Amino acid sequence: MPNLDEPERAAIELGAVLHALSDPTRLAVVRQIDADGERLCGALMVDVAKSTLSQHLRVLREAGITRTRARGNQRWVSLRRDDLDELFPGLLDVVLVAAERHCRKTGDPAASGTR
Repeated sequence: MPNLDEPERAAIELGAVLHALSDPTRLAVVRQIDADGERLCGALMVDVAKSTLSQHLRVLREAGITRTRARGNQRWVSLRRDDLDELFPGLLDVVLVAAERHCRKTGDPAASGTR
């Protein structure tokens, strides 16, 4: 089965990327994928309903941050780091470092994406 709809590299817009990364749940998802690599959507550790997680994953995919690969009835999600680094050099690294600092400062496990 092919990848789900996602923008071509040239169509990824900075505003959409920043909007997608502005949500704590979506940022926690991106941090997990960045740390662990491609993951099963159902294995992401976020404290939201499955339907809510699906919506967050859709926003990330449509913004061009992630790629979702279907395999049977499973969905695998990965970062489009090469595309993002090509278009917006260093942006993802800066956002992820800032998120890590915030999590350490606040000690908020929910902000880190863990339960």
